[in-house]
Amino acid sequence: MFVLRSLTRAQLITDLSVAAAFFLIALAIETSGATSFGGIAGAVFVTLAFTGAVAFRRLHPALGLSLAWAGALLQMGFGREPSPTDVAIFAVLYTTAAYGSRRVFWSGFASGIAGAVIVPLYLVGRGMTALPSPNEWFALVALLLASGFALMLSWVSGALVRTAMRAADTSRAQRAAEAQTIAEQERVRIARDMHDVVAHSLAVVIAQADGARYAAASDPAATAEALTTISSTARAALTDVRLLLTQLRHSQGEGPQPTLADLHALFDRMRAAGLALDVHVDPQPPGEPPAAIQLAVYRIMQEALTNALRHGAGGEVRVHLGWWPDRVDLSVRNARGTASAPSTAPVASGGHGLIGMRERAQLVGGWLTAGPEYGEFAVRASLPIGARA
Repeated sequence: MFVLRSLTRAQLITDLSVAAAFFLIALAIETSGATSFGGIAGAVFVTLAFTGAVAFRRLHPALGLSLAWAGALLQMGFGREPSPTDVAIFAVLYTTAAYGSRRVFWSGFASGIAGAVIVPLYLVGRGMTALPSPNEWFALVALLLASGFALMLSWVSGALVRTAMRAADTSRAQRAAEAQTIAEQERVRIARDMHDVVAHSLAVVIAQADGARYAAASDPAATAEALTTISSTARAALTDVRLLLTQLRHSQGEGPQPTLADLHALFDRMRAAGLALDVHVDPQPPGEPPAAIQLAVYRIMQEALTNALRHGAGGEVRVHLGWWPDRVDLSVRNARGTASAPSTAPVASGGHGLIGMRERAQLVGGWLTAGPEYGEFAVRASLPIGARA
């Protein structure tokens, strides 16, 4: 099947221009010493074949190699001497190695070997009338080595260029794959943040709405307080969601990055939603923990408290944070409800709840466990601080 390689317009114009200039120069060289009709015809045919090889050397390396062989055979068939026109052969061998298919690549290699043998035999054979003399044998070997070196040098140069181009293509593909992986990781991170923001906020809003509905008749003040909590929670969630959507539209957008200072607001919101929290921090943070650790602690705490609010059986929720020099340990314990879904459902359904907490802990080099423990549901995590994080 005759399929042309894809070349840029500049490359195509360059190849055709070089071929046109080569035809004019080669025709002048080949016909300069020709006087007979046969000599002129041979010069024209050889020039046309080599010109076609030069023109198609990159556009269709297989056709260029075939035309180069045709030119060489015509040159030998007409009994012509080697000339500067033969430079086309070297150009074709280079392009077969650099741009040809696998079959053309090895055809160029075989052509170089064959040419290294044919050239000295043809040149020495034209002057022999009997068995070669020692001097002729020496000339034959010298020509074999010289022609083989020249022809194979062209092919090897093309092979080196081919290797460099493949390495560049591989490097580009690797960079594209890495960029795609980074983008996928970013999408997963944004999905986790979106889940944390929406699930937490909706849990608080639902709890407050239910409480306000029950207390509407007997305690109007409680209803007003619940509506205030719903309003502030929804407004904070809307701000976080807008920031996350900004990240989706602009890769450089800054998303919500909570810190330890935001834990107090989180505890206040959960208490306002009806969660009885007993928070114990011992030891206190030694200085300013890394931002990644602060974010992980906040998101894990947010998810654990949201699960306790949604699935817990009420009662006190005990929170402990221990900031040691090399790590931070945290635990959230609450009474298990009759529908204690957190222990199994999020993992089985592939949701972002417990899986997201474990991923956040693992991303900073830590670990997290969540499950029933002594009649309660316990979330435990340990995150390293310092170089290991």
